[in-house]
Amino acid sequence: MARFLVSAAHKSSGKTTVSIGLCAALTARGLKVQAFKKGPDYIDPMWLGQASGRPCFNLDPYLMTAEQISASFVRFSAQADIRLVEGNKGLYDGLALDGSNSNAALAHLLDLPVVLVLDARGMTRGIAPLILGYQAFDARIRIAGVILNQLGGSRHEAKLRAVIEHYTNVTVLGAIAHDPQLALVERHLGLMPNQECDDAAQHVQTIGQRMAEQVDLDKIIALAQSAPALPEPPVNTPVGAFPVPTPTVASQPLRLGILRDKAFGFYYPDDLLALQAAGAELVSVNALQDSALPAVDGLFIGGGFPEVFMPELQANAALRSNMRSAIEAGLPVYAECGGLMYLARTLRWKDSVVDMVGALPVDVLMHERPVGRGYVTLQTTPDAPWLTAEAPAGQTLRGHEFHYSSLENVAPGLKFAYKVLRGHGVDGARDGVVYRNVLASYAHLRTGAGSDWANQFVNFVRRQKMADQTQVPAAPRTVLVNGQPVATDVEGYLKNLDDWSEDFVRAQAAAESLELTEAHWQIIQFLRAYYEEHRVQAQVRAMIQHFTQVWGPELGNNHHLHALFPIGGPQKQGNRLAGLLKTKGEH
Repeated sequence: MARFLVSAAHKSSGKTTVSIGLCAALTARGLKVQAFKKGPDYIDPMWLGQASGRPCFNLDPYLMTAEQISASFVRFSAQADIRLVEGNKGLYDGLALDGSNSNAALAHLLDLPVVLVLDARGMTRGIAPLILGYQAFDARIRIAGVILNQLGGSRHEAKLRAVIEHYTNVTVLGAIAHDPQLALVERHLGLMPNQECDDAAQHVQTIGQRMAEQVDLDKIIALAQSAPALPEPPVNTPVGAFPVPTPTVASQPLRLGILRDKAFGFYYPDDLLALQAAGAELVSVNALQDSALPAVDGLFIGGGFPEVFMPELQANAALRSNMRSAIEAGLPVYAECGGLMYLARTLRWKDSVVDMVGALPVDVLMHERPVGRGYVTLQTTPDAPWLTAEAPAGQTLRGHEFHYSSLENVAPGLKFAYKVLRGHGVDGARDGVVYRNVLASYAHLRTGAGSDWANQFVNFVRRQKMADQTQVPAAPRTVLVNGQPVATDVEGYLKNLDDWSEDFVRAQAAAESLELTEAHWQIIQFLRAYYEEHRVQAQVRAMIQHFTQVWGPELGNNHHLHALFPIGGPQKQGNRLAGLLKTKGEH
């Protein structure tokens, strides 16, 4: 099994660019290259997958056992000609003092020859003790060669090669000149994802061509083929912490929507495979372009960069409104980080504030520095929505977080699925906002790496679908408007919003024994105007802000608004009379 690890002496040495270039160059030679990435990461694997034409899988010594890593490595690379593992940070870096979760530990576990990428800027003779030290630090690790990066020219390269040949027994596999064209675009959270770059394919091809010109690919292939055979994992060894899931009811296919576009793209390929293995058909949704959700039984919104696409996300009011209505109607949703931000009321970054879906009674504020980053340990609370007899409250889950945002204006009494034992989450103590059938958290989970979330979520969606199918639909009702029946649902919401009229308001108010005043009409007109302008319904805080200015603080407050609309409050009764969509439960 031909394989090798690309690592470095320290982070920012260029190993990601080298790894992408090697994947592209070896693929261009006609080899089937399977890429892996050490640790929790979304963006590097996306670029590696672009370069190899195959999904890149993560190997995480902190979240996965050695048996799980070995099984994943063997399973996902079975059809490949050569396997490339990109490390993170430096070769010997890791959380544990003993190095048990370092890149070197992964190299030892999988018996990977190591290619060390060295940023050689400003170095000549000093490169020898660096290499010798890395070789001597752990004799179990085979540093099979080095790639010199960021060279200043042919003279610099010649000096380095002479030094390495004289003082060490390490092969120089390549020498890469400083070249701005090889750089990958970075911004506030690291590399820009490939799906945001219109020229990603061309850029990867260019990096591959430069790598083929400056790295000895034949030597790379030879050292990869020198790796000894790996023992086959036992037949009953699960790839992750749990066996491959099977659908609870095989005859009940599920359609699971998944947001995949420039704003949302952080998904682990093995998680998507686990969702499919659990019986879900994955249906792509574009938050920037689609005007409505397709026919789906549940929705998965992964992480991403919604803050970068604030204007586009706000402009697609039709999808946001449709999604909010679906959530109010009970659609099961799982959202991580960027997905949580998207489901909030508003998103504020720098001087801009935009409306988001508005399904969750929270607002999001972006900061200049990370709020939460690193691994997390969570414990499920009794409010976690996916609990079963086999998976009761109190489970300990492991995952990771990396967010620059925090929540503000959190509604009192909001429920949370997780108690945070390690990490930050929403507020250092809680994570996993629960609203109706939504679970939205800052934590990223991985099936088979400290969590069985994919199987649990699909089975939760299935239970909700089966419950909906067995429910007897509520009988519709009618309101007589000028002697003509107008259809509403059982709660009084119009079946056809085009049937709204001021006479409908009077008839509906009479049916509810509500005496309409000028104040009621002002609120109804405000609600309709707000919706026409923003294409989303006004939250109570927007109503309070407006009517405090119009009526003064004595009357423009939450208590007075609720006194005017005693059946469900201004967010329910007011919107119902205004002929807007059902917003039951919104705050």
